[in-house]
Amino acid sequence: MLKIGYARVSTNEQHLDLQLKALEANGCHHTFTDKGISGSTFDRPGLAEALNAVHAGDMLVVWRLDRLGRSLIDLIGAINDLGTREVEFRSLNEAIDTSTSGGRLTFHIMAAMAEFERAIISERTNAGMSAARSRGSFIGRPKSLTAKQIMEARYAMRIDKVSLDDLAERYQVHPRTLLRGMKQGLLPPCDAGL
Repeated sequence: MLKIGYARVSTNEQHLDLQLKALEANGCHHTFTDKGISGSTFDRPGLAEALNAVHAGDMLVVWRLDRLGRSLIDLIGAINDLGTREVEFRSLNEAIDTSTSGGRLTFHIMAAMAEFERAIISERTNAGMSAARSRGSFIGRPKSLTAKQIMEARYAMRIDKVSLDDLAERYQVHPRTLLRGMKQGLLPPCDAGL
C-alpha cells in the first residue's frame, strides 16, 4: 500500500515541520503541501496533487482531520470520493483509518452526524421560512414583473402617489424587486426620482 501524505498550514508564518515529521514517521512515501491556504476551500494545489497521486489500493494520510477541510459535510464528501476510488484514508490525530473496521465505524458515525446536521439545518430553514411567511414576508426567488406592470407601477407612484410598499404588495413582490424593475430602463423614468 502506497501512503501519500498531505499537510497544510493556513498562513505563511506557520510551519509544516510537525505535520511532515508525523507523516514521514507514519511511512508516507511522498507528501504534498499547501502553505497559506485556508481549509475552508477545496481549491488547493497541493491537495489536488495529492488526490491525483493516490490510486486504488493507496492511502491518503493527514496529520489532523482539519488539514483536509473544515466543514464536516465537505470532509465526508472528500472521504467518500476516496472510498469510491478504492483509496483508503487515515487521520493520525483522530485515529481514523478507513482500512480498519474501527476506522470505518468512526467514519460512518461521522457521516451520520453530518446527515443529522444537514437535517437540522433544513428543519431550521423551513421553520424560519414558515415564520417569515406568517409575518407576510416574501420567500423564494423574486417574481419578475412584466413591462406593463412596471408601467402601471410607475404611473401609480407618479400620478396616484401610491407608496412603493403598497405597490410591492399589490404585485406580490419585494419592494426592492419592484424598484429594480423600475430602474432597469425598460420604460422612460417617472418623476418619482426612479
